Amino acid sequence: MVMDESQWVPEREGTVSSKLLQKAGAAPFVPVGIGGFATVAAYGLYRLKARGKMKLSVHLLHTRIAAQACVVGAITLGATYTMYKDHLPKPAAAQK
Repeated sequence: MVMDESQWVPEREGTVSSKLLQKAGAAPFVPVGIGGFATVAAYGLYRLKARGKMKLSVHLLHTRIAAQACVVGAITLGATYTMYKDHLPKPAAAQK
């Protein structure tokens, strides 16, 4: 099914940083996951020289798994926080 281009309206136009700030406001654990990924990836590159007798492929695999663990952990924390916030019983209205 082909959609007529005159009906298409972009959601919002903006820069990458403005989109990241909007996403951070909606899901606060997104920047945590990105930061954790960047930190682990940078540390893995830094430790690349001092890996000893470990094969390069094994070192890169360990670095990738650690970086993915940071992202999956942030997603899990975000989902848990959202479920807790959505399903938390609302306090009874204050009686006068």
